[in-house]
Amino acid sequence: MSDIPVKDMPQDALAPRIVARLDALAAISAEAGAITRVYLSPEQARASALVLGWMREAGMSARIDAVGNVIGRIEGPVPGGPALMIGSHLDTVRDAGRFDGPLGVVTGIACVAALMREGVTLPFAIEVVGFADEEGTRFATTLIGSQALTGALAPDVLDRTDADEITVREALHAAGFDPAAIGRAARPAGAILAYLELHIEQGPALERAGLPVGLVTAISGATRLAVTLTGEAGHAGTVAMAGRRDALAGAAACILAVEARCTPEPGLVGTVGTIQVASGAVNVIPGRVGFSLDLRAPEDRQRRIALADLAVTFSEIAEARGLTLERVVTHDAASAPCDPALMARLAEGIVAEGYPVFRLPSGAGHDGMAIAPVAPIAMLFVRCRGGVSHHPDEFASAADIEAGAQVLLATLRRLVADGLSGRPHAT
Repeated sequence: MSDIPVKDMPQDALAPRIVARLDALAAISAEAGAITRVYLSPEQARASALVLGWMREAGMSARIDAVGNVIGRIEGPVPGGPALMIGSHLDTVRDAGRFDGPLGVVTGIACVAALMREGVTLPFAIEVVGFADEEGTRFATTLIGSQALTGALAPDVLDRTDADEITVREALHAAGFDPAAIGRAARPAGAILAYLELHIEQGPALERAGLPVGLVTAISGATRLAVTLTGEAGHAGTVAMAGRRDALAGAAACILAVEARCTPEPGLVGTVGTIQVASGAVNVIPGRVGFSLDLRAPEDRQRRIALADLAVTFSEIAEARGLTLERVVTHDAASAPCDPALMARLAEGIVAEGYPVFRLPSGAGHDGMAIAPVAPIAMLFVRCRGGVSHHPDEFASAADIEAGAQVLLATLRRLVADGLSGRPHAT
């Protein structure tokens, strides 16, 4: 599909309403001239109310659960029975784009509305969920909404604090929720038949391939480390180069080792995003340096091998330079492979819309990571310009949004026609 402007699209196109609703959500922000909606903020409450209205307009019953997730539901033949879930998140990073998260929620609503207009008889319930906190912007802990929904939210998350030292527990109470009732958001075993998510790619692969949509094979697992190297501070002019215990030079060698280890291996990515030099000064040899490492791969074995290799390399660098090394794991999340049967259905939808099936992993995390332990998941990516995300320049064209929406709708039609009840969870 060429890049058709919204005004020139066919009358039955889904993208015009999707784009208009994304614009409406983008106007709800804590910052003028930017898009910022963090968990349990007044802006999130306004966005949730807007989405509730759209869900009801589509014929869904709609509610906000105990943790703040916005949930719309079309009932199946058995009231309260298991549901096929479509979802993404409504929260944002600070100074965000308008597509990351809301695109999946708004498109899900549009597709359910289209099914209702077609008068289909559902063999199971369908739900659309706008998860409350995927990004972790406010409390520096991700997937609160989806983990609460699956019953996997750790109790100590309620004690996490934001920049103003407000705990999650306090913020829930201030927003009108009961922290003691957060467990009510959890679904019983078997309540989720399957989970589908449409999301912008957040990378350049689809743009390079010249395709509007892609089939996600897995959500990459991620391990994050806090690494500290300690040497000996000294005067920059009086300590000879030979025999220096320069912690920053050691950190630089480690960082280059990450690049060297990850570059040749497809799917493996390593990033050092922060570095701190203790008591840094222009005329002082750095005696203590800390840096972060974020290592991701679509297969857990691949990530574990790389971690082990880098542990050896870091130790060798530290020993050769007379440094002490400390490594602390600050985050560790397993990869979430997409379900083969659900991927096959999405692939059928892609082909039905006239596109080749382009498979790729997601290097970014998504709510599907929390859903995967309890139900099969699948994801569809929509091309984004330049691969830019988490930035005001984030952009997906109306034509690409329409392509993604039609693929999702075609997939839903197939799943409704064939039924999902009792389908095993492929692992």
